[in-house]
Amino acid sequence: MASLAIRRALTTGARSAVPRPALAARAQAARFYATVPPPAADAKPAVPAAAPAGTALAGPYPESPDLYKSDGSPSDWSRSFSGLGAQAFPKEAAEILMAPLDPMDVEIKPDGLIYLPEIKYRRILNKAFGPGGWGLAPRSETNVNQKIVSREFGLICMGRLVGIARGEQEFFDPSGIATATESCKSNALMRCCKDLGIASELWDPRFIREFKANHCVHVFVTHTVTNKKQKLWRRKDNKFEYPWKEGA
Repeated sequence: MASLAIRRALTTGARSAVPRPALAARAQAARFYATVPPPAADAKPAVPAAAPAGTALAGPYPESPDLYKSDGSPSDWSRSFSGLGAQAFPKEAAEILMAPLDPMDVEIKPDGLIYLPEIKYRRILNKAFGPGGWGLAPRSETNVNQKIVSREFGLICMGRLVGIARGEQEFFDPSGIATATESCKSNALMRCCKDLGIASELWDPRFIREFKANHCVHVFVTHTVTNKKQKLWRRKDNKFEYPWKEGA
């Protein structure tokens, strides 16, 4: 008798620990699922209704070489390879992209590295595809190390992925991380443009040698503050500015 009373007390206590509304909700859910027939073995998942163009949807998308998918949702450029290598751009655009460099547009760093300023890559893309006809899409999170910011970007032109590159930029103080992040994006753009043939001469050893011989000089300069002397590169039509002083 004592054990029976104990069991009753424990059972009553367990039931009283669960609020009555929760018990009612459980019972209602059980009755609902009891009326739902199990899915057939060969059943296919339902296709959601088409979303308006420009509406961002979560989840993976089927791949196609279009800016918008068949269900109206845009490509997820953080992981999509949509349109990569699908077909060549029109001849007019290709001629702009692969046009020979004007030596007046090329700059040289003091260490001898030649480059095309980032803004001129943007002008070439705008001329080939029109403003708004291209863009950079992040494909990773921003990675901040002790002195370097890096992030992967994809270059999208006319709704197609044409190149992927990781940009990077050094910084020397935490207050400069925002500026370094923007420079990282510009660095990725210049690297992506190699796949379109833009400024391809900058990676051609013969062009580099001829450009330096015809348009640049390697001269000694003195730092006016530290009085340190070293040899640096510049264009022939440029002059060193303070704190550098050219000559003995």
